[in-house]
Amino acid sequence: KGQEIIDQAIIAHGQHLFENATLSFLFRDKKYSAKRSATAYIYTRSFKDSSTLIEDMLINSTHFSRKKNGASIEVSKDWAGKYSRSINSVLYFFQLPYLLNDPAVKKIDQGIKQIKGENYYEIKVSFQIENGGEDFEDEYLYWIDVNTFEIDYLAYNYITDGGGVRFRSAINKRRVNGLLVQDYINYAPLNKKIPLSNLITEFEKGTLVELSRIINSDITLLPNN
Repeated sequence: KGQEIIDQAIIAHGQHLFENATLSFLFRDKKYSAKRSATAYIYTRSFKDSSTLIEDMLINSTHFSRKKNGASIEVSKDWAGKYSRSINSVLYFFQLPYLLNDPAVKKIDQGIKQIKGENYYEIKVSFQIENGGEDFEDEYLYWIDVNTFEIDYLAYNYITDGGGVRFRSAINKRRVNGLLVQDYINYAPLNKKIPLSNLITEFEKGTLVELSRIINSDITLLPNN
């Protein structure tokens, strides 16, 4: 059932259009793109650092390279890992729920929950160790509207970078060439140890702290030639 709900959510979000297409958008003054073909996916990030143009490329989430003003430069393994995680994170959230059909993802339907008087499927997501990447211990909850199959809320905990818990609420919903695009308000609970399923109650009570807003702009989605 969890799989069926995610499949319907992907269609509701228009993300079946990601196949053999190139997505691009601006986030915090950096341009990101994701190009998908039958055999590979290529992520890019480009931005100006004073007078220097930085262009990063990440192939299949494993092979990182960087150019400065068009010339390839060496990047240490540590920094390549940091840059890769940063790029992956931004593009991961933009491509939800599409990426929940990755083979490493385990999905469990936890029934219907109410948030602000509306009914939502609560889907728990975790990752298999062998191919879930280095964040395999992370857990996510998605609340998917039972009528529209759109993700209105999500929560996750993470172990890396000191660990923590986040809750996101979707805002600014709009369609771009059939693709549903939404921004998010990013919240944190006062208690880092809180179970993810309790975050709904804290959200409704207004006790979560707004940390940031995830705002994307200049979105394009074009078929590959």
